[in-house]
Amino acid sequence: MAAAITVTADQEPHDRLKALKAFDELKTGVKGLVDSGITSIPQIFIHPSDTLSTSSIQYDPDIIPTIDLSALDGDRRPAIVDQIARASRERGFFHVLNHGIQSEVMDQTIKAVKGFHELPTEIKSKMYNRDKGHSVSFFSNVDLFHNIEAVCWRDSLQIMVGSNRLEDEEIPEICRNEVVEWHSQLKPLAELLIGFMCEGLGLDKERLKEMKFSEAGAIVGHYYPYCPQPDLTLGLKSHTDASMLTILLQDHIGGLQIKHNGNWVDVKPVPGALAVFVGDILQMIFNDEYKSGEHRVVANSGREPRTSVPVFFYASNMDASYGPLPELLSLDKPALYRQFSLSDFIRRFFADDWDGKSLLDFYRI
Repeated sequence: MAAAITVTADQEPHDRLKALKAFDELKTGVKGLVDSGITSIPQIFIHPSDTLSTSSIQYDPDIIPTIDLSALDGDRRPAIVDQIARASRERGFFHVLNHGIQSEVMDQTIKAVKGFHELPTEIKSKMYNRDKGHSVSFFSNVDLFHNIEAVCWRDSLQIMVGSNRLEDEEIPEICRNEVVEWHSQLKPLAELLIGFMCEGLGLDKERLKEMKFSEAGAIVGHYYPYCPQPDLTLGLKSHTDASMLTILLQDHIGGLQIKHNGNWVDVKPVPGALAVFVGDILQMIFNDEYKSGEHRVVANSGREPRTSVPVFFYASNMDASYGPLPELLSLDKPALYRQFSLSDFIRRFFADDWDGKSLLDFYRI
């Protein structure tokens, strides 16, 4: 199986495209390569050395804040608002604890998504597709044919929600109940966090409610199997999220890193905590008051696979015009971004190679 997609290190673009198509046509994802017994990764997965940058800083709670959301209605509320605002300004990333979602629900969600990825190939491959018209898709690397450098060592189950696109029966039975329940539980948390972010800028906590961001977005179940050469590839390359807000559930394996002051910082999984990322859309709406968090995932060197479930929240009206909020603008702080529609933003995000802040730069005035 692996031999069908292995090409030489000095491959021409035509050869690379041929290798990408051969891999995609297998419909087994990266896990299929691992199951075939490969001991070296195909050339299409090998990243340039300057993008790998294996040096990193170990987990530091001063860099990666964990915010306790308990006692929200008490005297601690102003402190919580301040902590979230500061983390959103300085990191674009933080953990939240005591968020109201039971650990059993979190564990069952991870278990169910992992169970899907470990289904027999003949079952799972029937769902493998890249058709954007599908509400539910299984694939390896959403940007497989747009990536100009190298692809990453992971498989994904993507479930689109909102605008009446999601029908429960389309979700694989092995994880259907868990995924639907997970999204249901995350919606009020996303609304709460956005409200805190608004308050942190002196805005009414309901300021973005009309965008109905908790009603639309995507649930993605990532699966990072063992990689025989983890020093040559990545699980997920450096990027910021094309969302308003991303809430990430991850297992205990680890591998997530965030960029801070030019260095990669390991994000140690905190038991019971959820990771929260400020997305590009929120950065533009808040006119750079908050920054989207740049992050990546290193390739999994352990025999136990890593599973994570990010939920990306957007606004429900994809064709409406958005831009920096007028309340945040002044003569001293003019609008930094032009008006944009979410449909155009998402289209550009998936059409182009991920390149850190490239989309923000595209919309910047």
